[in-house]
Amino acid sequence: MIAAEMYAAAIDARAAQDARLRPMPPGHDYWGGEMARRFRLDPRRTLDPALAAIAEYVEADDVVIDVGGGAGRVGLPLALRCREVINVEPSPGMCRQFQESAAEAGIENVRCVQSDWLSAPEIVGDIAIAAHVTYFVREIVPFVEKLQRAARRRVVIVLASPPPPVQQAPLFELVYGEPELAPPDHALLLPVLWAMDLLPDVRNLGSLVPLRQPLPQTPEAAIDQALAAVHADRDNAAARETVRRHFTRLFVETPDGYRPAWLQPSTQLLITWMTGT
Repeated sequence: MIAAEMYAAAIDARAAQDARLRPMPPGHDYWGGEMARRFRLDPRRTLDPALAAIAEYVEADDVVIDVGGGAGRVGLPLALRCREVINVEPSPGMCRQFQESAAEAGIENVRCVQSDWLSAPEIVGDIAIAAHVTYFVREIVPFVEKLQRAARRRVVIVLASPPPPVQQAPLFELVYGEPELAPPDHALLLPVLWAMDLLPDVRNLGSLVPLRQPLPQTPEAAIDQALAAVHADRDNAAARETVRRHFTRLFVETPDGYRPAWLQPSTQLLITWMTGT
């Protein structure tokens, strides 16, 4: 399948760039620690437009499978509106944040299966959701086929274009001296689905709102944040000097702190279809 090969090639190209410029130690839980805490949101918050659009498909008696559900920013609010949410999440740190957030909110109709989707046991529910996950999936056809088998009624995929991993592309190019390669977005995913004889509905959900984090209060703290955003070592003197040299281009000083100016706008899309199983 040519579409799937093009999809895998985009994943491979980005992985090769990461391995060359910012390698991770073996066994490192990239999504754990501070990253997992950043993705933990109040389950009882007012639904944003994207989450409200997903919730439209959820019924009170549904079992919802949240594939790569992380700390529960999608799954836990939905658990307040359905019978059960099953979070299939490979990161131990994310699973821990999910469980702690559910306990704090008094949400008991949830469980976390610590596994990547393709290695997880067969799970069946009414709706299978993969929100901001497909950017990291090389074997996209088996991934979608398993979503299809798991969902008695509907599959929902949410993604953004450009994908969140490259929202900081201008900063990446400054620090590393080359353009950041993008993971697959809808332009590569939709041809894969069409080749699988799936004809999904596609909805524009509007702008992707970046996760909020406290604004740095000093220039040095702002530089630390910039280096962290592109996974550069804080002790990398050349990278630090590059950010310092372009500081006024990269940050806007506000009464609340230094606001990043490098983030590119991104549009969220909801891709969904009925399974009929």
